[in-house]
Amino acid sequence: ARQDHHARGECLVILIVVFILLNRGDRIVDERAYQEHVITLAQDLVRLVSLSGHEERVAQRLAQEMEDLRFDAVHIDRVGNVVGRVGSGQPPILLFNGHMDTVDVGDPNAWRHDPFGGEIVDGHLYGRGAVDMKGPLAAMLYGAWLFAQRARGRESGTLYVVGVVQEEPREGAAMKVLVEEEGLRPDFVLLGEPSNFHVKRGHRGRVEIRVVTRGRACHASTPAAGENALYAAARIIFGIELLAAHLPTDPVLGPGTVAVTHLESFAASRNAIPDRAELIIDRRLTLGETEVKAVAEIQSIVQKEGIRADVFVPEYEVESYTQYPLRGREYYPAWLLPEDHPFLRKVVRGVERGLGARPPVSTWGFSTDGVYTMGEAGIPTVGFGPGQEDLAHTADEHIPVRDLVRAVEAYAAIAHEVLQP
Repeated sequence: ARQDHHARGECLVILIVVFILLNRGDRIVDERAYQEHVITLAQDLVRLVSLSGHEERVAQRLAQEMEDLRFDAVHIDRVGNVVGRVGSGQPPILLFNGHMDTVDVGDPNAWRHDPFGGEIVDGHLYGRGAVDMKGPLAAMLYGAWLFAQRARGRESGTLYVVGVVQEEPREGAAMKVLVEEEGLRPDFVLLGEPSNFHVKRGHRGRVEIRVVTRGRACHASTPAAGENALYAAARIIFGIELLAAHLPTDPVLGPGTVAVTHLESFAASRNAIPDRAELIIDRRLTLGETEVKAVAEIQSIVQKEGIRADVFVPEYEVESYTQYPLRGREYYPAWLLPEDHPFLRKVVRGVERGLGARPPVSTWGFSTDGVYTMGEAGIPTVGFGPGQEDLAHTADEHIPVRDLVRAVEAYAAIAHEVLQP
């Protein structure tokens, strides 16, 4: 009897060990219990300061969550992107894209809630990045997990969830590294930027143009002896103001725009005529406009006025938190996915299935990683996310926690529509 009791005890221990091993890291047993976890993750991400170039703590938190949820593969790439995979790696490949960095808080006195407190007040999560886009990123991660639970034993493609770096100042740069250097080229990309549950199929592009005017320095008491570079800049600014009324428009994306956002003088002193001045121009590009066209427009103003000036698109070189150099030009093309594209139709069906209502289809007013994925690489790209886009970069940025939970279902349903035959 003692031997039988001992044997039964050993069997019980073995069963317990097997159960622990099978469920190691899997903190969610019932798929209906994910709501609390997605909210906790979103709060944790908001509490971690992650200005562009300093996303490492958010990256570690995301990677740990993916490992705990037993994603099939998790790694951090050379530039610092967090890459989690659900599935075998076989096509079709859908990539959920979300950025880990945020802009700064601005004036802290403008906030009624701690920008890094992750507070939930009246059903809304407050803090920098709550809507742009740590909340949506948490929802995408759990949407991928939920899809994986429901797809077990069924034939399906592969889903990646990627948290990218430095999207705020250099949209598309980190995705370019992932695709062209890391070799991960998806068939489809879903951007999780806030869209108030609209499906977004494009947005305008942008290019930064710098103009350096040349003059001749002299003492300000005898201005006629010199050539004032600021006066030359003023004539260019006036020409740009006239140009703004004649830029082309697109029936979906709207008009191109142009604005001078910075003017700087390089005079030797405050009583010297400047021999150099610099303008920075923000040029928003509608569909069909290019970098070359935008630069040529400014050059034509310079030539018409007979001004000595250099007109160019600057290049950037910054390091990620992994000390990997990001290089490129300050040019981000416009993109628009056709409204009858099969991927767009599947995303709409997925959202309708997940939320119980057909979503509106529209375009964003701001720029995203789609400038690379669709605008440059030609990968079919669509956007969808919880939260109001006009709350991005604002004081007391917030997102309804109910929308975070609903978004999980929508993301899982989108993956089902795209990846399961």
